[in-house]
This record gives sequence, structure tokens and C-alpha cells, in this order.
Amino acid sequence: MAHTAPLISRRSATRLALAAAALSAFAAAPAAFASGDYPNKPIRLVVPYPPGGPTDIVARVVAQKLQEQLGQSIIVDNKPGAGANLGAEQVARSTPDGYTLMVATTAHAINPSLFSKLNYSITKDFTPISQLTSGPLVIVATPTLQASNVKELIALAKSRPGGLNYASSGNGQSTHLSAELFSAMAGVKMNHVPYKGSAPALTDVMSGQADLMFDTMLSSMPFVKGGKLKAIAVTSSERSPSAPDIPTIAEAGLPGYEAIAWNGMLAPAGTPKEVIDRLNAALRTVLQSPDVKQRFDGQGFAAKWDTPSAFGSFLNAEVEKWGKVVKTSGAKVD
Repeated sequence: MAHTAPLISRRSATRLALAAAALSAFAAAPAAFASGDYPNKPIRLVVPYPPGGPTDIVARVVAQKLQEQLGQSIIVDNKPGAGANLGAEQVARSTPDGYTLMVATTAHAINPSLFSKLNYSITKDFTPISQLTSGPLVIVATPTLQASNVKELIALAKSRPGGLNYASSGNGQSTHLSAELFSAMAGVKMNHVPYKGSAPALTDVMSGQADLMFDTMLSSMPFVKGGKLKAIAVTSSERSPSAPDIPTIAEAGLPGYEAIAWNGMLAPAGTPKEVIDRLNAALRTVLQSPDVKQRFDGQGFAAKWDTPSAFGSFLNAEVEKWGKVVKTSGAKVD
């Protein structure tokens, strides 16, 4: 009997070890199952802007095609407010399981340096999935402006320091900071006149109340085609397929200039890699489909797929680039 107790202890220890291993495997199973079975319920795609705008249009085109690839419904949820920060903060705080995603824009790269207080970090609280679109702004001017190309615009601005008024859709928006980047690179000073949206700003440019504006092609090109505005140049490094006759700012007199409006898809930080890879692969098919490319070309932007790491590097570079422009411009929002 002296040897019985140690024998029972060894058996008990073995059973305990096996039980612990089984519990450990069971605990790990839900996460593995969730990733491997993804998606098994509808996905919410947050758009931090109102319905009907350029970002909302992109989101709905992508959502429709993405749900065909994934076999699950994708619900577009508009959460506008606070300069696109309200929706971003909600997604950053969401469960990182791949069922809450966000469409980010150039504004999210600008906001870290523009707002004195943010309750999230676009680079730390999110995991990049892929870029979705890339498109230029276009410099449009009142038809009577005595400049029809970039070199003439720079010469006119230099001859009238602070005398040219440029409109924007709001303080700190890409329509504002793209013009500030232009001014800094060209060594000119123009007077900024912020509006609440592109529509009233364009109205004043058309009437001559403001001289020019850096605006999205979606909202401004119909007026260019109608003769109510004249297009001077696009802000991308290459000409836009939707307006191939309009030169780039870089080729027309300001080498190295580039400012693009973009959309990308993000998930909360900590989302499993398997889920990110699944979404990225599906987006590749979506963004390379001819009908999606055609839809986006008609809106003035190009479909652009990227790997998660490449999109992450792009996002970091955008945050750094616009941070310098914000600092130079002195723009701030409390």
C-alpha cells in the first residue's frame, strides 16, 4: 500500500494535464472557428459621411459587389459628424472580429494634425485592409480669371500677393489643404475663403465672388463641361482618365506636386489576420472588375486595390505629409 498514493498522484496529474489541454484547445476553438468560418453573419460598413456624397457612393458600389464575393449582406451605415471623426471613433471601439468595418478618406489622414483632441488614432486603432479609390482634385476658376494654366496662375498670384481668393468646402478639408500645399510649393500667398460644402463655394467661384477652387471632379466637372468654370489642372501625378485633356499641376509648371483624394477600408486594430486576408482577397476581385472600374471612372476616381501592408504604409505617409501642410497653413479645429 505504500506505493499506492504516488501511483494515484501520477494518474491524477496525467488526467489533470489532459483536461487542461482539452480546455485550452476548447478555449482557442471559438476564435479559430470564427476566423475560419468568416463571415457567418451580416457585416456593417460604416461611412463617416452623409448619404449621397462621393464616399457614400464608393461605399455602396463596393458593398454591393463585396457581398456577392463573401456570401453575406453588407449594411452601409452612415455615421457623419465631427469632421468624419464620429464614425471613426465608433469603429475604433468596436469588437475586432471583422463584422464592423469603415471607409476612410483623405480627411482621416489630415485630422490627426488638424484636431487638437481626437479620441482615436487612425494609425494605431485600425488595421488596414485595402485602398479602394484614388482620384485627383481639379483647380477650377471663374471664367474671367486672367490665368488659364498653372504657370499663368502662379505668375498672377505672385503679382498680387494675397489678392487672389480661393474657396474651399471647409477649413482643414482636402479642398483647403491642397491649395495650401500648392501655395507653399509655388511660393505664393492666396486668401482662403472657407464655405460649408462644395456647392456654395462653387457657386461663388462661378459668379466671380471667389477666383478659384481646388475641388473634386465629381462636383466640379459638370460646370466645366457647361462652360461655367474653367479647369486649369488636376492635382494627381498622372492625368485623369475621365478628363485626359486636363494637364497635371506637376507637368504644367509645378514639378513634384501631388494631392489625391482617396478612400480605403479599415478594420479595428486586433482583427484576425485571416479575416483581413479574406476581405483583401475579395476586394481585389471587386476592384478589378470592369463594371466597378467603369462606375468609378464616371465619378472621376480610379479603383485601386492594395495589400494591407502597402495600404498601411500609404496611410502613414499621408498622415506625415498632411501634418506638414497643416502646420504650414496654421489650420486648427478644437
